[in-house]
Amino acid sequence: MLEFRSIDLKDKELFDKYFRQRRYDGSESSFTNVYMWQKCYNIQWTLIDEFLCIKAKMDDIDYVLPPYGASDRGIEKAVNKLIDFFKLNNWPFVMRAISPEMKETIERLYPGKFVFTEERDVFDYVYLAEDLINLAGRKYHRKRNHIARFKKEYPHYRYVPLTKDLLNPCIDNLKEWCRKKGCEDDESLLCERDAIISAFEVFDHLDIVGGVILIDGNVEAFTFGEQLNEDTVIIHVEKGSEINGIYQVINQEYLQNHWTHMKYVIREEDMGIEGLRKSKLSYYPVKMIVKYKAELISD
Repeated sequence: MLEFRSIDLKDKELFDKYFRQRRYDGSESSFTNVYMWQKCYNIQWTLIDEFLCIKAKMDDIDYVLPPYGASDRGIEKAVNKLIDFFKLNNWPFVMRAISPEMKETIERLYPGKFVFTEERDVFDYVYLAEDLINLAGRKYHRKRNHIARFKKEYPHYRYVPLTKDLLNPCIDNLKEWCRKKGCEDDESLLCERDAIISAFEVFDHLDIVGGVILIDGNVEAFTFGEQLNEDTVIIHVEKGSEINGIYQVINQEYLQNHWTHMKYVIREEDMGIEGLRKSKLSYYPVKMIVKYKAELISD
């Protein structure tokens, strides 16, 4: 019987080791993400031989991520043990966040045993950093206009790095955002609020780099992210007040101040939310990180 456990800060070194053995482009392959969202999705982990295996739960359905290892050699044994674990618990076996390459591996190892479904709502959006920094060309005309208007109306705004002394003001800003969005009536928004706060609580122990927009000394927007691999930064969170243009400003300022040496920017998924999808598409991603769900066909 496998024993899954919750994620502790002391596990960071182990997770980082597995996440860096190979190139992983999906947003789920980040210690910060699995740590901050663990309560929302009941994320747990275990080791099977030389593979890190992560289990989560959404909409009352348990699932696993593809096992993390230095190569695919031996992965079949790890998957078989996960399948057996799910059978013992009378759960249907589901694997999510499967890359096209991993899909081919599973199909080769288990021909005809799985049904695969593209999960568009969890595709990660990938942009060229230089596009989001420069906002050049006609397609970014509206973004530049929003920024110009913001700077005209708030000429004394300041962009500053996120430091410990700004964490509590950021949390106050987050709670106000939550109140205006009606978090108390939306479990997913409450979950997001608590996930962000959990990251702030261990700010010094994570690899995150953040930024803040201050107007008259008040936090009006904040963001944070981290380097995912050698050429990619992932932005975990971006929150702001209802001031026109503030999201465009903090997006550009953050990348311009911290990540000009990166080629790609991942802005994670849209979760199927129409407004969020429209917003992410408006920045013209150069590619999407495609992800599949695999469901084991019952015997």
